[in-house]
Amino acid sequence: MEGDIRVERLKNKTALVTGAGGGIGGAIARRFAMAGAQVLCCDQDEMAAARIAAKIGGGASAHGCDVSDPSEAEAAVARAVAAYGALHVLVNCAAHREPIGDVADLPLEDWQRAIDVNLTGIFLMCKYAVPEITAAGGGTIVNIASQLGSVVVPERPAYVATKAAVIQLSKSMAVDFADRNIRVNSLSPGATETGRLLVRHKTMEDARKALVPAHPIGRLGLPSEIANAALFLASDDSSFVTGSDLLVDGGYNAV
Repeated sequence: MEGDIRVERLKNKTALVTGAGGGIGGAIARRFAMAGAQVLCCDQDEMAAARIAAKIGGGASAHGCDVSDPSEAEAAVARAVAAYGALHVLVNCAAHREPIGDVADLPLEDWQRAIDVNLTGIFLMCKYAVPEITAAGGGTIVNIASQLGSVVVPERPAYVATKAAVIQLSKSMAVDFADRNIRVNSLSPGATETGRLLVRHKTMEDARKALVPAHPIGRLGLPSEIANAALFLASDDSSFVTGSDLLVDGGYNAV
């Protein structure tokens, strides 16, 4: 399997990954680099993005970016093109860590921030990236949604609403940009062992005890498994796939 992963399926491609300082975004950036891509690692936490770029080494660089800010989103795309000459792949992985609470309790500012980052951030990144991907002759966009874009859990209204919207936005863009040779898909992970789980669980073992029973496969996902799926969607291995939502959820949505 490792040998197959190392096949340069993104050779001579430039990829921009937002949220690259996080567990899933960082794993995607590393996997893309292994597949031959030049990668711009973007994150609001520029130091976190820089750590990922440093682990990757040559062919990767870091850029600080709040995807909800139009000028910063535009600058991130411009940086990728300036650094590497073109843009072929965009992965939107940035997401807001909103607190638990129903609509009666959730502060308006947290609701708005979730929309600004999880949804408007994707809109903005795509707005500025699509012309550059078009100029490069086409490419792919992968929007990270969630299994909770299809089903819900209590007290996560902002998250589930924005992730459901990401799935529909991806389908809309797939239709709109097919004639530009741009494929657009969403990727919906199940619970994955990253630091995000520790926002709501004291330890990873606590997270496993709480969440594994909802995943028929009998465990939580690993960032590398989500990255493998992102590579599939970003590469020509999925050349006839657009407008789809790829569930990588250990069977969460099957029951």
